Amino acid sequence: MKTLFSAIVMVVFAVGIHAQSRLENAKKQASQNKELILLNFSGSDWCIPCIKLHKNIIETDEFKKLETENVVVYINADFPRNKKNQLSPELKKENATLADQYNQKGLFPYTLLLNAEGKVLKSWEGLPSEDALAFSKEIKSIKENQK
Repeated sequence: MKTLFSAIVMVVFAVGIHAQSRLENAKKQASQNKELILLNFSGSDWCIPCIKLHKNIIETDEFKKLETENVVVYINADFPRNKKNQLSPELKKENATLADQYNQKGLFPYTLLLNAEGKVLKSWEGLPSEDALAFSKEIKSIKENQK
């Protein structure tokens, strides 16, 4: 009986640790490093504006500097449709939870700039009209105004 109880406790503990989401980790990192959180909802294999956003902004050196210079912590909540691109069940569940909290309308792409507590500072519905440089400058400006 002790073995069964121990096994159950270990499983519950393991699930509890895993349930700590990327957002919770991002909040901790953002708080420690005085960063913002950029949360992007995308359909990486079906949403053309999402694909353009990633190619023209997220994957650029200009945007990557925001991460390396401790300006933002980036989270991509992806909702692929193709079978070959499916996410793990845990990641699907986590993305669904993020969508329930921050993207109830189901917009794609939908990008949010959050503070370390998870409060929305700015949102972009659809593909941002800015290029990577202007997008990055806007985020830096918002961060500077948070001080």
